[in-house]
Amino acid sequence: MEQDLQFPRCQKCDVGLLLPLSDYGREGAPIRYKAWVCSSPECGFNIRIDNGEITFGRAIGQSYK
Repeated sequence: MEQDLQFPRCQKCDVGLLLPLSDYGREGAPIRYKAWVCSSPECGFNIRIDNGEITFGRAIGQSYK
């Protein structure tokens, strides 16, 4: 059975959708929905959790870890 997912529209640009991203913690535990990013490359809006603090609007780029 397929689940229909509906993502919220970006409130900054009103064009893209906010897509959830997950990550892994230092001990390898999964962190679901650590960040949400706008699907519109021109917008670049993002909101994320870093060490328990909510940050938004930081420049995003590729990680080389």
